[in-house]
Parts: sequence; structure tokens; C-alpha cells
Amino acid sequence: MSARTAIGKSSREGYRKVVDLDAYVTENIDFELVNLVYLRASFINGCNYCVDAHSTDLIKSGVPVRKVTAVSTWEESTLFTDRERLAFELTDAVTHIAGGVSDGLWDRGRTGFGEKGLGDLILAIGTINLWNRIAIPTHLPVPPLD
Repeated sequence: MSARTAIGKSSREGYRKVVDLDAYVTENIDFELVNLVYLRASFINGCNYCVDAHSTDLIKSGVPVRKVTAVSTWEESTLFTDRERLAFELTDAVTHIAGGVSDGLWDRGRTGFGEKGLGDLILAIGTINLWNRIAIPTHLPVPPLD
């Protein structure tokens, strides 16, 4: 598949706003957690570019490969903390938004992350879903193997 258009060039101002939002969430959420969330949403959405990017970033930062690959089956895995599991549950609910986010999950999210933390996490989940929706239709290419 060849890349289509470079939205960063054709729609520079709008793309810059997405980059700025991404910078905000990555500055306000722990590196490992935000990248685990980004990876989980990218698995759900089938975004090859983002799965590659976030799994590579996690592994390069020292996260064990087993933990990175277990993101796809997080509900069955014992490798994640309660906080990470809650973040995945929220990621799944927000990414599959047609079912909404239950009041119970929202309340657990508020308890687990605090009001600002939950807001930042929702922004992060929305951000990666937007990145997926940019990368998939434009056929953003994965870099070649080293």
C-alpha cells in the first residue's frame, strides 16, 4: 500500500493542532501508561502505523516485550496493574463509543485517576483515535525494519 496524502502538509494548521493536543496529553500522563493506551486503541482500530510506533516506543523505553504484546489480550493477562487495567477498560469503552461509557466505569475512572487525570486520559484516548483515523485512510507507512 502506498501513502496517499500528507495531511501534515496539505492541512498544516489543523494537523498542528492535533500535534499540540498529543503533546499536552503526553506531557500530563505517564509515558508508559499513555503509550499502553495508545497501543490498545490502535489494536482495536487496526492502525498498523500506530501499533508499530507505540509498541516500538514502549520496548525501547524498557517495557518487557511480553507486556507490550499482552496489550491485545489485556483482560486475560496478569501483567498489568489495576490502574493500567482501568485505563484499558476506559480505552475500550471510548474507542467502541457506540455503547457509551457506563456511569460505573466513569465513577471508577474518576476514583482511580482523579478528575483531571480522567479528563486527560479521555483526551489521550480521543487523540489516539484521531491519529488512527489520520494514519489509516492516508496509508501512513511503517518505517522499514532496522
